[in-house]
Amino acid sequence: MKKKSISHTDLSKKQLQHLKEIYIQKKVECMGHKELKEFALEIISHQINNTIGKEEEIEAWMEMSKFYGDQFENLILEIQQKFANKENFQNFEEDSKEHRLELLEKNNIEQSKQDMWDD
Repeated sequence: MKKKSISHTDLSKKQLQHLKEIYIQKKVECMGHKELKEFALEIISHQINNTIGKEEEIEAWMEMSKFYGDQFENLILEIQQKFANKENFQNFEEDSKEHRLELLEKNNIEQSKQDMWDD
């Protein structure tokens, strides 16, 4: 007769929780420095970048604020200034492009009018 394999359903909630805690400790102890950094990067990246809803966004904001401390406001101002310059340049380019297209269209209309009279 084949021996039945043990499953998570064979353990009480406390036993299963204890098994999980032992596993976590052993798993972390077995990981090298590089593996730990990669794992931490993945977890933190997911936690900060994949926020869903206002509450999680606020939590991420608070965590970043706490991490940067007094430098947080300066960092935000630098980012705003950097993107404001890029956005202003992008808006200027878009406006210039639209203006050029309008001039081309106007020029084409004027040429078609002149061609009509030339015949």
